[in-house]
Amino acid sequence: MTRAVALGLAVFLTALPGEAQQASGEINQSPRSGSVEFRLGGYKPQIASGEGLETDPFQKVFGNSNLLLFEVELQRFFYQGIGSAGLSLSAGYAEKYAAALLPSGEASAERTGFHVLPIRLRGVYRFDYPAFHWGIPLVPYLKPGLVYTPWWVNKGGEIEKVGDAKGQGGKLGWEVAGGVSFMLDVLEPRLARDFDSDLGINHSYLFAEYTYSKVNNFGGEGLNLSDSYWMFGLALDY
Repeated sequence: MTRAVALGLAVFLTALPGEAQQASGEINQSPRSGSVEFRLGGYKPQIASGEGLETDPFQKVFGNSNLLLFEVELQRFFYQGIGSAGLSLSAGYAEKYAAALLPSGEASAERTGFHVLPIRLRGVYRFDYPAFHWGIPLVPYLKPGLVYTPWWVNKGGEIEKVGDAKGQGGKLGWEVAGGVSFMLDVLEPRLARDFDSDLGINHSYLFAEYTYSKVNNFGGEGLNLSDSYWMFGLALDY
């Protein structure tokens, strides 16, 4: 009986440093290598700002509402110290359908669709030091980089043509995105530890992100797929 009590007391004393560390606000973390993000937002290309356009052909057919853009991003960290820094690669998709217009300007029975598939290569810096060491759950970040956006217009299940020109192409440009993540670990620390040990998910976040993009072949001719927009999503460190 005495030996059992002594053993229990030893286990309790061993656990004290961990409890003290939690009380100080520092978040325990296992080694991380990167993060994966899932995000949604509204996107509407600035086609009307293209050179030589007096009206907005996109708005004329598809109206004023945004496309719903969904993206998945994979990040890889190469530095973890005063924050985390690395590279990210992402791909997204958005589409919008409407009634095709007749030469008279009236709506036809056929439907036409506009599609974009943005592919992004960006640098990433996350100022997460206060979150891990001081228990502040807000993590600001910055992502500058390049974007290439394939696009196409289809009607009746085929790529639309105007004379000899096909309704498809791709645009290259640059962008800067910035945002703030809220670390969900602080809401359920025990569940966060279980996710880490069982699934390898070190930390999870909800975030809001604003993107300023110039996707017009660096001032070239043709469609202007630039836009500035908000996106919201979920991030998981691994």
